[in-house]
Amino acid sequence: MAKKIMVVDDDPAIVEYLTTLFADNGYETCSAPDGEAAMDILERERPDLITLDLEMPNEWGPRFFRKFSQKAEFKDTPVIVISGLSGIHLAIRRAVATINKPFEPEHVLRIVEQTIGK
Repeated sequence: MAKKIMVVDDDPAIVEYLTTLFADNGYETCSAPDGEAAMDILERERPDLITLDLEMPNEWGPRFFRKFSQKAEFKDTPVIVISGLSGIHLAIRRAVATINKPFEPEHVLRIVEQTIGK
């Protein structure tokens, strides 16, 4: 069964790019436009990994991370922060990686594969 990745980002172009990249490499995907919508999708889809933007409307990335990581069933779900903000490595210290936009797709895939496998 394919591993599932949830992309949380308010930029539709980034969401489309990442979900296509992951799908083309054998992963299932789901997405959310912000942290507020992401909680419902997380509970319904139960992804194996989350890519998370930091700056989004309604509920930004670090707040969503705090909320979902307090739930026992999601506390160990790995997160890759992908953001255009500076200092992103400080925003979510438990993230498995922090990647600045723009990014190299091969770099993102390498981190995903090292984290959850193919």
